[in-house]
Amino acid sequence: MARTQEQINSRFNVMGLRRPAMFLSLGLIAIAIIALAVRGLNFGIDFTGGYVIEAGFEQPADLPALRTKLAENGFDDAVVQYFGTQSEALVRLAPQEGLTGAELNSDVQRVLDDAGQGPVDMRRVEFVGPQVGEELREQGGLAVLIALGFIVVYVWLRFEKKFSVGAVAALVHDVIITLGIFAVTQIEFDLSVLAAILAVIGYSLNDTIVVFDRIRENFRNVRQKTTEQIMNVSINQTLSRTIITSFTTLLVLLALFFIGGETIRSFSIALIIGVVVGTYSSIYVASTAVLGLGLTREDMMPVVKEGEVSELDEIP
Repeated sequence: MARTQEQINSRFNVMGLRRPAMFLSLGLIAIAIIALAVRGLNFGIDFTGGYVIEAGFEQPADLPALRTKLAENGFDDAVVQYFGTQSEALVRLAPQEGLTGAELNSDVQRVLDDAGQGPVDMRRVEFVGPQVGEELREQGGLAVLIALGFIVVYVWLRFEKKFSVGAVAALVHDVIITLGIFAVTQIEFDLSVLAAILAVIGYSLNDTIVVFDRIRENFRNVRQKTTEQIMNVSINQTLSRTIITSFTTLLVLLALFFIGGETIRSFSIALIIGVVVGTYSSIYVASTAVLGLGLTREDMMPVVKEGEVSELDEIP
């Protein structure tokens, strides 16, 4: 016997797993908060301050060899990347105790000369103070808060205030868990990771809006179902789109992680975590929060002016 479209759309009881999912999310958030409080984030030079050294080579620089040589000579935390062209490298170092800028420049030049890549032209040495790094941390945190604030207003105006709470709950969930993984693993947290977290907020919100839009549509078109059933149908209808979008995004991010080089590794890790957690939260956290707030059909009905016929009355 052929299944109806409604049965096909409801073939997965997604919302039936919302309680185990809630406990999983609460457990991960607790671990993340503990890790952030005990271990903290391993801030990079962008936030802690340090030295930026620009070096020029006569031929394309071999960055892995330069990193290895610097690590062998005591510069374990050195960040080396191309700057402009492949014959120019940018070396970022944390402050070294007992060394002035001139002495550090001399030591780094000696190490790079010994790397076997020809003569090295040390073009500039700049010091980024910890005060600048602290300002970057504050501005970065403020950027995340402002983004969340605008999201609350946008979702509230487009849908309903209960949806805005659900959307923000999902985004806070994603950010905390992503930061927690960085705290547990002590992967370096720099400006590129902060940019990735802001991108994750946008990605997760897009997924959540797609689900919310279908929930709103089904609330207005389906009358013989409970709130939980309508949400379950809506998530099933958007599930294939969500999985395909996340899978194709992950393919690109995995390529960046494996062949993109050391420079963008932290960035790609943050995005991979964010896409996985964001996909999960758009299905469970956002919808579960809205369901817990007691969403009703009346919340989704447009306001009807006197003398007008509502959409609900027009449905047979």
